[in-house]
Amino acid sequence: MKRAAAIDQLLEVMARLRAPNGCPWDREQDHQTLRWHAVEEVYELMDAIEAGDDHEMEEELGDLLLQVVFHSQLAKERGAFDFEKVARRITDKLIRRHPHVFGDVKVKDVDQVWANWEKIKHAEKQGTRHSRPSALDGIPQHLPALLRVEKLVKKARRAKLTTTPFRSRLRRSQVAGQLFELAAYAQTKGWSAEDLLRQEAGKRERTWRKAERKANPRQDAKFE
Repeated sequence: MKRAAAIDQLLEVMARLRAPNGCPWDREQDHQTLRWHAVEEVYELMDAIEAGDDHEMEEELGDLLLQVVFHSQLAKERGAFDFEKVARRITDKLIRRHPHVFGDVKVKDVDQVWANWEKIKHAEKQGTRHSRPSALDGIPQHLPALLRVEKLVKKARRAKLTTTPFRSRLRRSQVAGQLFELAAYAQTKGWSAEDLLRQEAGKRERTWRKAERKANPRQDAKFE
């Protein structure tokens, strides 16, 4: 089956499942009921990737694609957007944010690619309700706490909001062991390590945002 035909058939199957005489389960779903299914599919894809299992990876990529198609069908029924608009939007974004590939911009390394990407993204969203005036903006709230901290610290370092000094040098195994022991200790106290880390991340983020505003009251200026 050709590529376009395979995609068209998938879209047709999804529309059929949502039709009045389609599947009762599919028909009762909405964006809210489906939102955690997408998260689960991502984790299953990660398992397949780490296992190096191409057969499972192919299946899990299909399951993840189904989530995109399902949400697109729901949006189409509401008159909001459809799968074609989703595909066109990401294609346009990739071209726009890679001027060193599709344009005449020259870059010397990955850091410059990243800097250009952020600058273009900021320009795209500036003046809209999705504007990101802070260097710390753009981190999904529902990320697991540890992953959120990693992204938060990376952004804070790039913006020179923190240097995160460490008093000792630890090996990877020592860091892993301490993380495990801290989570285990929290469990014995009846605490959630996930909640504790999320709360601490929130405190650090508020501190960094306050420092950012103090250093640069007009945050948009640094992108001009």
